Amino acid sequence: MIVADSDGWMRGARRIDSPNHDARPAGTTISMVVVHAISLPPAQFGSGDIARLFTNTLDPDAHPYFAQIFAQRVSAHFLIRRDGELIQFVACEQRAWHAGVSSWEGRERCNDFSIGIELEGCDDIPFEEAQYRRLIELTTGLRECYPIAAVVGHSDISPGRKSDPGPCFDWSRMGEINRGV
Repeated sequence: MIVADSDGWMRGARRIDSPNHDARPAGTTISMVVVHAISLPPAQFGSGDIARLFTNTLDPDAHPYFAQIFAQRVSAHFLIRRDGELIQFVACEQRAWHAGVSSWEGRERCNDFSIGIELEGCDDIPFEEAQYRRLIELTTGLRECYPIAAVVGHSDISPGRKSDPGPCFDWSRMGEINRGV
């Protein structure tokens, strides 16, 4: 099982520190997991470009799309690659910048109380078995550390603005993990 140390770094995850985070508001309880999907370049997998985006080192000249996004300061706590590799960019105790304008059950600013998990993928291509296994393992481990009440998609907290993890994400694969929807 994946468990966190006292600072919220998960044992078993490869650590790549992102500068794109800050402190959660005092007294905030981590109570939600937000599932995202990302691929860079769009619909292409296997490069290090997601890590470069999250560490502010993405080359705007490496792909036409990158010129539009390279200056964004974004991150997620975790990335699950297509092969199931788990990478952590931000300690769970810190606020990663993954959700943007968002709301869940009347609470705004979901970054304040959530953990963001990016799956390497996109709306149009099914996710891999290894990703589902790792996501379930990670979410289960997070529930051992935090009172997670809901596991939702980015599209659930930013409807109309975001579509990820998209229609190819099979929520039924999450089994007993409560979506909170």
